[in-house]
Amino acid sequence: MKRGIYRAAVLGAGVMGSAIAAHLANVGIPSYLLDIVPKELTSAERSRGLTLDSLEVRNRLATQGIQNCLKARPAAFFQSSAAELVTPGNFEDDLAWLADVDWIIEAVVERLDIKQALWERVAAHRRPGTLVSTNTSGISVRRMVEKQPLEFRQYFLGTHFFNPPRYMKLLELIPGPDTLPAVVSFMTDFAENVLGKGVVMAKDTPNFIANRIGVFGMMQTMKVMQERGYQVDEIDAVTGPAMGRPNSATFRTADLVGLDTLLHVAANVHANVPDHEKPYFDPPAFVRNLAERGWTGEKAGQGFYRKIKGPQGSEILALDWRTLEYRPQVKPDFPSLSRTRRVAEPAERVKTLVESEDRGGELAWELTKRGLAYTAGLAPEIADDVVSVDNAMKWGFGWDSGPFETWDALGVGASVARMEAEGVSVAPWVKEMLAQGVPTFYGKRDGRSTYYCFRRRAHVPLTRRPEIIILKDLKESRPVVLGNTDASLLDLGDGVACLEFHSPNQAISPDVIRLIGDSLAEVERSFLGLVIGNQARHFCVGANLLLVVMEAANGNWSGLSAAVESFQKACMALKYSRRPVVAAPHGMTLGGGAEIVLAAHRVVASSELYMGLVEFGVGLLPGGGGNKELLLRHLEGVFEDTPVPLDTRPLAARAFQTIAMAKVSTSAREAQALGLLRRTDRVVANHDLLLYQAKAEVLAMVAAGFRPPAPAKIQVLGETGLAALQAQTYNMLKGGHISEHDKYIADHIAFVLTGGRVASGTVVSEQYLLDLEREAFLDLCKQEKSQERMRHMISTSKPLRN
Repeated sequence: MKRGIYRAAVLGAGVMGSAIAAHLANVGIPSYLLDIVPKELTSAERSRGLTLDSLEVRNRLATQGIQNCLKARPAAFFQSSAAELVTPGNFEDDLAWLADVDWIIEAVVERLDIKQALWERVAAHRRPGTLVSTNTSGISVRRMVEKQPLEFRQYFLGTHFFNPPRYMKLLELIPGPDTLPAVVSFMTDFAENVLGKGVVMAKDTPNFIANRIGVFGMMQTMKVMQERGYQVDEIDAVTGPAMGRPNSATFRTADLVGLDTLLHVAANVHANVPDHEKPYFDPPAFVRNLAERGWTGEKAGQGFYRKIKGPQGSEILALDWRTLEYRPQVKPDFPSLSRTRRVAEPAERVKTLVESEDRGGELAWELTKRGLAYTAGLAPEIADDVVSVDNAMKWGFGWDSGPFETWDALGVGASVARMEAEGVSVAPWVKEMLAQGVPTFYGKRDGRSTYYCFRRRAHVPLTRRPEIIILKDLKESRPVVLGNTDASLLDLGDGVACLEFHSPNQAISPDVIRLIGDSLAEVERSFLGLVIGNQARHFCVGANLLLVVMEAANGNWSGLSAAVESFQKACMALKYSRRPVVAAPHGMTLGGGAEIVLAAHRVVASSELYMGLVEFGVGLLPGGGGNKELLLRHLEGVFEDTPVPLDTRPLAARAFQTIAMAKVSTSAREAQALGLLRRTDRVVANHDLLLYQAKAEVLAMVAAGFRPPAPAKIQVLGETGLAALQAQTYNMLKGGHISEHDKYIADHIAFVLTGGRVASGTVVSEQYLLDLEREAFLDLCKQEKSQERMRHMISTSKPLRN
């Protein structure tokens, strides 16, 4: 297929349909969002004199879907302006628009008859060769379009997004029996490269892969809770991070998803699986009772948990499933949970838990053995391989490790023996694998990763796109160039090095700062350029705040000044390196992490970037050159070829607000809007491709004849600008919007950004502003209120306003 996707149509403006349209907008693809025409007016519409023929009424559901996405938290759009790419419409007036689109995706109610009827109407307007797909979570893809012409069926497949589509990595692709291989290939590439998805090929079976296994696990957890006498807060304490699952665990997840939605999905599986599986998907009576009462979770204000306001503030109560009454949560006293906190590797954490003999360990083992046995028995029916199953559960349900990865950590042979001793049947292919002398589902052969193929009954190479760079694998195949406890310099190949932070939370420490300097020297000697990136959950959360607090508590101001100066020098060395430096930030990129990114020559950022200079929240200001660099970003190009002086006060004020309000972007696109990234910096939707794209950027800069920038000269606002910004903070204080200490910090930021006590229009060097920044940072460190803020953040992970 040579055709790209430049415009799409989403049919159905409910939660999923509108969020899919929002994500298409995030990647720059305009779409039509269509839904049914309402049959009745709302009271607000009547009061305005509207009728059922009014366009606003006829498009109400689609318009409301867009508005819901704009209000969604977490945000559905990268930026609110992206909503302009979504055009609302309806099925009665606007199906003719479908002739203009390249992809039609259906996300209407989960009923086969309704979907079939809609496709009949779509077929009358769709032009040949247009991609068509369904977002069904489990209805048969084949049956949905079995009455459509062959050409329609050839371009039709299932594209099952997970909610919320922007954040959930998984996209299950379900080809029909007539889907062209070229269509599957095109959609795979498009989903990975443009939408940023992790694609898993699923078979056209009830609820495909992730929901089939996930809903089984949810139902079994509820049954085990009843059988063994556990409570919902005990279950969630065990089935969250201790088992390598999200913090929302089991019942908080059910409340977020909605109990009505969960029951609907379970009913769909129940209706379509073989009779021997149906009991697995029968919800307990108390769950049906909750749904009948309307206690469907967060959207209803109560479900398995209920949030109330008490004398000490908000409190979350837990449901007693026996009485259906709410009570204060009780933290389970399971020693096994304490032991798991000391284990970093997720799969090993599960092993530690299930081998414990307390009630927490017993619960974890019961759920694990049921889940593994069911998954192994089902895998050949629903997926092509164990890798697809593992990826589906990691990307769709947020598991740290998939079922078969976890099984390897438990020890397949030992756990199978334990399961069979307890009366659990294990899939024949697993026992055959063990009988062959193959002890694990995953392995290594000749330095390459392998997995056990249940079709070929042997280990086969695990293939991966060459554009996916895995730093862990790189370290196993090549020696580390330089390294210490907190950072490493790695060889990415083709003359490009990668500086990886691996300190706790990738925080900036003295070892990280030292390796920045050493790495730059090595790159100048032996490499063409440098990428700064890692594959941890976050890029860098900033400086090690505990070290700052300790130095301040000891009054070691000279040591603290030297530490700040060394970080400033490291950032300046990055900025003026003779080799191109490309930062590849993702996730949280805060404080000093943001300053490192600001110092890089180019940035190739993950679209999910939460970047900001957040030092204000701990009573400080940026100390590594962040004030200077953000000011320079706002002033870039202002004085070039300008015949008359320009008023730069609004630009400096904007930089001031970003720092003093500790603004953090909710996406890379918003980081560009805040000036934290340049408009020319690249944004990559697929995090797996981030290092490859950053490496390519380095090589492109080399090919273009890279030269480091000339030292910057900054025309500052001086005392006039300082007075204006201080007037703003004074008004904020008098209005009760900020505290005295907030004003004290903000005035220090203003002092640095305006150049301090100099005349307006004075041209200063970068070093001059760095010196002001360092002095202001040290003064704030000496303030007791700033120290209180730092200590509070360390102990609670929350900011203190004092």
